[in-house]
Amino acid sequence: MCPLEAIDPLHCSHVNVDGGPCNPSPPVSCSPLSAPCGFVPSECPPMGLETLKIDDFQLHASTMRRYGLGAHRGRLNIQAGLYDDDLYDGAWCAGRNDPLQWLEVDARRLTKFTGVITQGRSSLWSSDWVTSYKVLVSNDSHTWVTLKNGSQDLVNVLFPVAAVARYIRVNPRSWFNRGSICMRVEILGCPMPDSQNYYHRRNEITTTDNLDFKHHSYKEMRHLMKVVNEMCPNITRIYNIGKSHSGQKLYAIEISDNPGEHEPGEPEFRYTAGSHGNEVLGRELLLLLMQFMCQEYLSGSPRIRHLVHETRIHLLPSVNPDGYDKALEVGSELSGWSLGRWSQDGVDIHHNFPDLNSILWEAETKKWIPRKMLNHHVPIPEWYQSKNSTVAAETRALVSWMEKIPFVLGGNLQGGELVVTFPYDRTRSQGVSREQTPTPDDHVFRWLAFSYASTHRLMTDARRRVCHTEDFAKEDGTINGASWHTAAGSMNDFSYLHTNCFELSMYVGCDKFPHESELAEEWENNRESLLVFMEQVHRGIKGIVWDMQGRGIANATIQVEGIGHDIRTAADGDYWRLLNPGEYSITVRAEGYSASSKVCEVGYDIGATRCDFTVSRTNLSRIKEIMERYNKQPIRQPLRLEIDGKR
Repeated sequence: MCPLEAIDPLHCSHVNVDGGPCNPSPPVSCSPLSAPCGFVPSECPPMGLETLKIDDFQLHASTMRRYGLGAHRGRLNIQAGLYDDDLYDGAWCAGRNDPLQWLEVDARRLTKFTGVITQGRSSLWSSDWVTSYKVLVSNDSHTWVTLKNGSQDLVNVLFPVAAVARYIRVNPRSWFNRGSICMRVEILGCPMPDSQNYYHRRNEITTTDNLDFKHHSYKEMRHLMKVVNEMCPNITRIYNIGKSHSGQKLYAIEISDNPGEHEPGEPEFRYTAGSHGNEVLGRELLLLLMQFMCQEYLSGSPRIRHLVHETRIHLLPSVNPDGYDKALEVGSELSGWSLGRWSQDGVDIHHNFPDLNSILWEAETKKWIPRKMLNHHVPIPEWYQSKNSTVAAETRALVSWMEKIPFVLGGNLQGGELVVTFPYDRTRSQGVSREQTPTPDDHVFRWLAFSYASTHRLMTDARRRVCHTEDFAKEDGTINGASWHTAAGSMNDFSYLHTNCFELSMYVGCDKFPHESELAEEWENNRESLLVFMEQVHRGIKGIVWDMQGRGIANATIQVEGIGHDIRTAADGDYWRLLNPGEYSITVRAEGYSASSKVCEVGYDIGATRCDFTVSRTNLSRIKEIMERYNKQPIRQPLRLEIDGKR
């Protein structure tokens, strides 16, 4: 076997770490293990412990405390289960506390190792972390050479000497005195060229899309949106919905054949991302999506052209730019699990909406619906709208945006898992943390969730490893939000109960903040899903509610028999009602007009069924109109004569 080599940038020479100096020009047969003289090692990207590119069979350990704390759990940022003895716990923990313990990664090919990142255990109950360690490398997993000593937690520790080898070990030397040996790690490494390597070719994902695969600062994001707008000025428009706590504008880009204007009969769709500022993947996916749609439109793609001509699409890439700036400052691997999650004033934006569930459910319990309260467009409580309420500036901007535009369907991109969640997000039973809590439109929501998950490259793959603790692939990559973990005031529940828009959450990757080198693969994982989900806005029925003079009627109620959730018409009298295939009895009601009903059929093909209504004024509304026309003079009652004492 060729000697295991490291490259010493300070002395411009190869070092044979198997022992003794090495010739600056090593034999040709050893070239995979060497590099040119004068080579200064740069930082390599993460190998993929956090993103799961490194599978469980590549991780080994000297001992383990129990299976839930085995080597396969020693991944950077991996999260623990609910209980301390959970099958899925939050680190690798050694079975004994002594300096002979180690965690090993088999790269399965020659790799240039340049650094390591370490964390302690993720646990509510334990304080377990390593205070110092050694890093060793080997070509055969038998002969080991020390490469680096380290001592800091969650710091990108670059090696002074970059080593080319197959195996790398982290050997804890000391640990917190009241804890034990527990670690989560990420290894920085660049695979050496090897076209014959089976494992590399099996897992290689490439893209043919010519897009800007990088992390964008706020300024770079704004510039990229301008570039896309200049490339496609006839179908794009940049606008902002408000400002963040620190004053940064919340920019959105509209993609439509008539940007800036709502066209009657054309549904409105939205994607948002970055409500948790450290969940960066969604932000970059939306920036990639806007580039892709512009390029494909210009190249004449029938699919994209049809989508743009028939839909008004809004992309809001960064709901929480203040939080993103915090995460970006320390970088993709060092932001941990929560740095930048909240707004500048410490608010979780995604769960900062008014809790309308409680208001609706209380009204249902008291049997106030529909006599005293409607089952839709539940009003926002007065206390929430006061200046003293704990509502983030970003949340207020979102609420105003959601009320202004008649959105039909929306998706908010999250990170840290691979699953699509749908309302309700709050359990109906008091004190219950997990419970199936379906909406009246549960079957529609399940289809919408499955449309994204089933077209994602990994979400429904039963062979894939779970991100953290939940195996969502067994549930087809989808779950009711409340049955995962209950949360009041979510964006999804608010959107459903206060507006016409059906909103879902897409958790688009295990790694919240993937390294730049991973973005092309993550785009390939999500591209088709992003497009398919947008196309679902054209599923169900649509139409216009007119009066007898052909004028659209705003705020008319659209009721579907058997589904206890209504929607309303937009300002022009147009509406869209998401429904699964089948026959439905639809009733339209508007103040001052007689109710009208008809049966509408929804087919299996994409394309909403047209279902228009023309309604006439009621006699009472006509009388009121006449009274207003004549200055509200009372209508005289006809004289009645009394004959024989009778009227």
